[in-house]
Amino acid sequence: MKKLTALSLALVALAAPMAMASGPAAAPAASKNLVQTAVAAGQFKTLVKLVKLAGLQGALEGKAKLTVFAPTDAAFAKVPKSTLDALLADKAKLKAVLLYHVLSGEYPAAKILKLSSAKTLEGSRVEIRVSGGVVHVNGATVLKTNVFASNGVIHVINSVLVPTS
Repeated sequence: MKKLTALSLALVALAAPMAMASGPAAAPAASKNLVQTAVAAGQFKTLVKLVKLAGLQGALEGKAKLTVFAPTDAAFAKVPKSTLDALLADKAKLKAVLLYHVLSGEYPAAKILKLSSAKTLEGSRVEIRVSGGVVHVNGATVLKTNVFASNGVIHVINSVLVPTS
């Protein structure tokens, strides 16, 4: 469990570069899907690599609207190498950790701010709270919101999220 927690912390760190948008915003038309958008951003190399290794690329490139709490490469750098290696060796755990960062449906910042928790595709819930104008998902800080893709939205977080179950 310690290894899984460290990976979650790393994923949260990856999201640190994104800051919350001020106020509601309409979703602009985006031509790139979630994976293409993450690649173009340049700060999610580790996340994209893990998504591909876990076999989740197709789901994140599909037509279903999704919301991703995306840890930055800096967030993943905080995760101990032993924890990351353990996840790489266990595809089911890797997939669970990654799906814990994804919500079904498109939730721009204006909708996220109205939630106290949300069910992830992994099956567990994440806690959402606002403190001092800063949005937190579990222990991660949302650095940037509303990075729109053709099939959803990315909110950048500064830590990797890890399911408790």
